[in-house]
Amino acid sequence: MEYTQKLIYQSNYWYNDGLQKANIRDMSGAITSLKKSLQFNSENIAARNLLGLVYYGRGEVGEALVEWILSKNIHPQDNIASYYIQKIQESPADLDIINQSIRKYNQSLVYCGQGGEDLAIIQLKQVVSSCPSFLRAYQLLALLYLHTEQYSLARRVLKEANKLDTTNELTLRYMHELAQSRRQRRENGEKTEVKPRKKPQTVTYSIGNETIIQPASTVMKENTSRMTIMNILIGLAVGIAFMRFMVMPAVNRSTSAKTNKQVVEFSDKIAEEEAQIAALKTELESYRATSEETENAQQTAASTKDSYEIVMEMYSHFLNDDISDSAMVEQILKVNPEALGTLGRERYDEMTGTLFPRYSETLYYTARENYEAANYTDAISNLTMLMQLDEGYDEGNAMFLLARAYEAAGDADNAAQWKGKVEKDYPNVDTSEKSDDESDDSEDYEDYDGYDEYDDSDNYYDDEYE
Repeated sequence: MEYTQKLIYQSNYWYNDGLQKANIRDMSGAITSLKKSLQFNSENIAARNLLGLVYYGRGEVGEALVEWILSKNIHPQDNIASYYIQKIQESPADLDIINQSIRKYNQSLVYCGQGGEDLAIIQLKQVVSSCPSFLRAYQLLALLYLHTEQYSLARRVLKEANKLDTTNELTLRYMHELAQSRRQRRENGEKTEVKPRKKPQTVTYSIGNETIIQPASTVMKENTSRMTIMNILIGLAVGIAFMRFMVMPAVNRSTSAKTNKQVVEFSDKIAEEEAQIAALKTELESYRATSEETENAQQTAASTKDSYEIVMEMYSHFLNDDISDSAMVEQILKVNPEALGTLGRERYDEMTGTLFPRYSETLYYTARENYEAANYTDAISNLTMLMQLDEGYDEGNAMFLLARAYEAAGDADNAAQWKGKVEKDYPNVDTSEKSDDESDDSEDYEDYDGYDEYDDSDNYYDDEYE
């Protein structure tokens, strides 16, 4: 009891520490403290719920949902995690925005790997605009600005990222790199220029208490009237020549330059539009090339919550052995194994490793009975389910039976498809046409004893499983 009490005290200590750090937006420090709290007491619901809130505050909605779902399964009653999950479910539009933001962030990473920094920046601007708490998007956008030497924009983005998480190591590192770059540019930009000394334009001297300022003396003396008239004539001549040779051509050039400028502007606009069209075509081609991967990612993100809940619920039934195999298998097939974490995948593998082989045998013999009774619809249904559990069951004989059921039901296309798959993947299966009475599998099935006593509401292999 003393050891357990110490663990609880330590868990509460780190929870309080994480709460204090979360209050000052030290999200990275809060995550570290809350994880330590859960290491000492994994059932500390307050710490797990707060960890989910911290993840949510940084834009990591998937991680937040995982923590809240685990919290709800540990303590289903009077748990605020249920409220958090409900609030997210009540706004499918927000969930769609989050999914789109994650997809665009992942696409930006692909663009960065392909050298398309401009396209990545466009995507990330949309992400931070639609999802202002997405810390990783801010960090990647700041990194791209630093890489393209857009330092003022990088500084602005890093300030926003620092507001979301004041002690994030990656953000602080980028800020340090920005400061060093600024210092280096300042040092490289300092140049010493020696300006030529100008001659004084005035002469200053004092007479008694008065200070006299007059223009400095030059070689030329005061202009005489003769020189004045000459200068006027020269000025007129220069003015006429200037008007003829400089002003008029300049007016003509100005008109031509204006026209050329308009042509250049239109050309630049057309080139810009063409570049945007080319970029959009490239992006569209990339979307098409990765459409299957993107769709799988969206389905995985959307099914994370449902998969965890199904695994938790079915694992409880699996341990208590209180529902039929068919009901459990039907629910387990809805699970997306790729969306599960380490604990969820271990429980999923434990259940499927026991249930799938056991239920596959039941489906196979039931389908054989349906086939021999000319009930081809149920035979096809049972064998289709069997293909989901174990496509190569009975070394391909189950697949061949499905092909024969389609053939007997008059569906020649599906029959040919499955028969071709049997011949390709399982060449040892005898696919020659046989009547039901001549089939060796029928004789083996007749030797099977006790199947009529199977009840779908109970597990047929309870004693053997125990």
